[in-house]
Amino acid sequence: MTVALRPLLIALLCLAWLLPGLVAHDPWKPDEAYTFGAVYEILQGGSWIVPQIAGEVFLDKPPLFHLSAAASAKLLSSLLPLHDGARLVAGFWIGLALLFTVLASRELHGERRGLTAVLLLLGSLGLVVRGHQLIADVAALAGFAMAYYGLALALRRPIAGGLWIGTAAGLVFMTQGIPETVMIAVIAALLPLSGSHWRRPQYGATLGITIVAALPWLLIWPVLLHRHDPAMLAAWINAENLARFFGTRDMLAGLGYYLRILPWYAFPVWPLALWVLWRARRLGQLGAPGVILPVLGFIITLLMLGSAAEQRELYALPMLVPLALLGVPGIEALRRGAASGWYWFSVMAFTFFIIVGWFYWGALELGVPARLHGHLHTIRPGYDFGFRWLPFLLGLAYTAAWFALLAKLQRTAERPLTIWVAGITAVWALLATLFIGWVDTSKSYRSVIHDMQRAMPRQYSCMTGRDLGEAQRAMLHYFAGIRAQPFNPAIPATGCDLMLTQGLPLDELVMPSGWKKIWEGHRPGDKDERLRLYQHQSRK
Repeated sequence: MTVALRPLLIALLCLAWLLPGLVAHDPWKPDEAYTFGAVYEILQGGSWIVPQIAGEVFLDKPPLFHLSAAASAKLLSSLLPLHDGARLVAGFWIGLALLFTVLASRELHGERRGLTAVLLLLGSLGLVVRGHQLIADVAALAGFAMAYYGLALALRRPIAGGLWIGTAAGLVFMTQGIPETVMIAVIAALLPLSGSHWRRPQYGATLGITIVAALPWLLIWPVLLHRHDPAMLAAWINAENLARFFGTRDMLAGLGYYLRILPWYAFPVWPLALWVLWRARRLGQLGAPGVILPVLGFIITLLMLGSAAEQRELYALPMLVPLALLGVPGIEALRRGAASGWYWFSVMAFTFFIIVGWFYWGALELGVPARLHGHLHTIRPGYDFGFRWLPFLLGLAYTAAWFALLAKLQRTAERPLTIWVAGITAVWALLATLFIGWVDTSKSYRSVIHDMQRAMPRQYSCMTGRDLGEAQRAMLHYFAGIRAQPFNPAIPATGCDLMLTQGLPLDELVMPSGWKKIWEGHRPGDKDERLRLYQHQSRK
């Protein structure tokens, strides 16, 4: 692979990785559904300051990501359904994350190694699905990548570095909240104690510029929210920020959770990162900026995430950037046997998965073999199978590109990593084209809500929702245009003649007298969740 062709190949890989999965499916439970609910409320004329779902306040996160998704949906509304247009903004934010990862790697490891960090980030298993979802965390990932770039740039250009760090902190604040912003602040504050390269008067100027650059981001929305409702701002600070990171959960248990998922979530980046640390210790390079910054960033992020009241693999996304930056020198330093083993493992594993994918597609859409066809439709009842040209041609194109790359890619130190990323891209593309409709059948609320509508009376005053989650309320609003009014047990007579409840299959609520169940349903293949619709007999 020549120097001129390498950037082009990696750019094509980035596009091939980014595009599949961004369109052609409904918002999926749980994260996409409630996120799009807030986006849809904006598109319906709701507040730009106070995120809402189906008319109810939903101050889970500040509104920057919701606003960007709403703008994308509006801009593309003539070409795509609203949810697909909104989801495309995830590709924009991930693209920014990749760009700033390149820039950070160039500052830390040299211009020639900038693109290596992008391949490591794209090759992380934990990013594949989450990087294609309509969730605010993808915008925060761009903010974290921007922060690492600013912190690295500060060594060479203190003022520009401060501007980027402050902007990154503001971006993270406006998409996530206070705790994640504090992560960036702590990393920036501790760098002079960790590495002599940042222990200079110029870095003080960087921190000053950082504060100035971050202040507009940190003040404008909170001030607007305070003017709207001071109690709402106080509730957001307490419930969604302080309580989230200063809960009662055991910190050791939180750390244990993330350390348990990282072996697969950050694979194959973490073995490379450990290899770089081992070599840096042996060569006396532990104090190098390319080691100090990502190691400190990873440790601070891990400790703060572990101390949070709730742990989810989704929250581990910010740890991928420092691991990718740390692992960059490990590619060229890999021993020949390890590099060869990684290459051949990738070739065999992903070729196997591609062949299996086409075998399952034949069973799903063509009915061959019949037994597997029946099993797949038992898992996802209601899926409308049949040959479709567009998914078939797209899957064929990715498959052909995979085998062409195997035949043409020259032997270089980066070849194992490139093949790994290409294999992940090909397999993900097959899943996101050939099987997207099959998965959508069980992940979407469209079919169950339309089924409920057929059982509803033509005339009714309103509907109240009992034990409905944000995802269910959001999709009820989107697919049926119904804003379920909140259920208040202190006021049983709400005036609504319909009540929709959510519960377990064998855990039906005991309803007050006068309510009769007229419908019960669930998403195809869902064994855990039941929606039940009741009608008040005196209000028919």
